Amino acid sequence: MAPKAKKEAVPAKTEAKSKALKAKKSVLKGVHSHKKKKIHTSPTFRRPKTLRLRRQPKYPKKSAPRRNKLDHYAIIKYPLTTESAMKKIEDNNTLVFIVAVKANKHQIKHAVKKLYDIDVAKVNTLIRPDGEKKAYVRLAPDYDALDVANKMAEQWLQEKEAEKRKQKTRVTPRPSPSPMIESTPMSIAGDATPLLDEMDR
Repeated sequence: MAPKAKKEAVPAKTEAKSKALKAKKSVLKGVHSHKKKKIHTSPTFRRPKTLRLRRQPKYPKKSAPRRNKLDHYAIIKYPLTTESAMKKIEDNNTLVFIVAVKANKHQIKHAVKKLYDIDVAKVNTLIRPDGEKKAYVRLAPDYDALDVANKMAEQWLQEKEAEKRKQKTRVTPRPSPSPMIESTPMSIAGDATPLLDEMDR
């Protein structure tokens, strides 16, 4: 194969000339000839959302994290056992609870699932005239509300019995007589003897 012919170097004069011609064309044409107009569809203008970095503190502001005051036990206060609540259990497969006022439906659902290990289909809530929040918890079709209510009652009775046993085992110690009570009659008797002597005289 024959060696490739080397390209001849472009002289500096012609390069400068071509550069000058390009500059001339651009000056004649102008820079803003192809600028696109932005279409505004509303009369209001808003500031663009700039980058906002998250805080990276050097040390924690609090030594310990705040305790969750609205836990499962705080959310569900107690089940209702009124006649209307019993009818709901029998007819609609629904349990009725009195719950914390600040608890929402999602929190009630999770609390019931955690405490009683049952699946919930739907939760309806209302605020009673006395200010308490009532929750109607409809169970999934796999669970029977009557069986769940019976289990809850058994569990409640067991807890009550355990509390009674604890109270019986606690022995209250006898109160020890205070030294002040013992000393008072002696002092009174001591003060009274000179008075009796004077009366005899």
